[in-house]
This record gives sequence, structure tokens and C-alpha cells, in this order.
Amino acid sequence: MLRYVLLGILICGVVAAESPNMLTEKEQKEGYRRIFDGKTLDGWKGDAKLWSVVDEAIVGSTEGNKIPHNSFLISEEKFSDFILRLDVKVRNHNSGVQFRSEELPNRVVRGYQADAAEGAWWGSLYGEKTGRGVIAAGYEGKGEKVVKPGDWNSYEIICKGNQITLTLNGFVTADLADDMSSEGVIALQLHSGPAMQVSFRNIRIRTLE
Repeated sequence: MLRYVLLGILICGVVAAESPNMLTEKEQKEGYRRIFDGKTLDGWKGDAKLWSVVDEAIVGSTEGNKIPHNSFLISEEKFSDFILRLDVKVRNHNSGVQFRSEELPNRVVRGYQADAAEGAWWGSLYGEKTGRGVIAAGYEGKGEKVVKPGDWNSYEIICKGNQITLTLNGFVTADLADDMSSEGVIALQLHSGPAMQVSFRNIRIRTLE
């Protein structure tokens, strides 16, 4: 009996020690790499008052720091054709994941965004500061069916040439050809307005030839 108890404790310890920022064996073989190390914001740039690492997740918060415009944590690298995978949890308000985007002054970006918001927009492709608004609606009848409000949600963003595909929790919400941009940064959004919080983890990417 004692042996089984000790075995159970050992198994629980191993599970508890597992990081949420890990590549699967399949992802390793396919050439994915992590662009968030789970401990620091190395490789990213943004307002240190707004972004931190908590429990191996990037956490953006505007509590006590009202922002005059949307602010972003921006990758130091640029990417063209890729498969990007990450987990997102929105406590409240509005956020999103920029890709193939242009960095502007004052921690602002312009370009494609995989949208994520409280009670809306999940799965949609939006054009941040492009004047285009929603490029592909992916929430009604799509993202709303699979999103887990207030919990972790898995996003996959595929860019290959002019083809863009967004998948939320395993469900394709947008799939289209668009020529607005072929390369740019990845960035994580904090939206102006009500005090909000959003978290990101397990950010990994595979570049495509």
C-alpha cells in the first residue's frame, strides 16, 4: 500500500513540475521553437509597467495604469511564412495577437490581428490601425461555439504566401487570401478603456519555406 502512495506522490510531483511552455515531441520534430521562455520577456519589447511574467505566463494589465491608446508587447523578430501557436486567456475587455504587423512609435503596431475579447470577436481577423476594421468575421457561429470564457484558449495562426488561417481551440474560424502584408512582427495587445488583464503562454512558432 505504501508503495502505491509513494508512486502517486511521485506522479503528482512530476505533473506539477511540468511547464505550460513546452513543445510536444511532434512539434520538436517539425521544427517549432519557443519565442517565450516562460521566465522573462527576453525577445520582446513593451512598457514594463504593463507587462510581466507571472506563473510562466506573459501577463498584460492596465490596472492602475490607464493607457491613452492600445499598447503592445512586440517581438524583436519579424516573421513571414509561419505557423504560430499560443494560449490566450482574457480576464476582461479586449485583446488580440498581431502578426505580420508594422511597429510604429509609442509601442503601437499596424496590421493583422487575431482578435480576442470578452464575449465577442474571438476567431476574427482584424486590421489594427489599417482602416479596414474586421477583415474576416470569425466569432458568430464559429468562435463563439468553442471559446472558453475566462479560461485558456488555444490559437493557431498560419501564414503561407497570401493565405491566412485562424484556428481557435481546434476549430477553423477564418481562412482567406489577403495581400495586405507579407512580413512583420508579432505583438500582444492591451486595449485602451476599462482596466483589463490578459495572459499569454506556450508561444511557439514554426517558420515555413
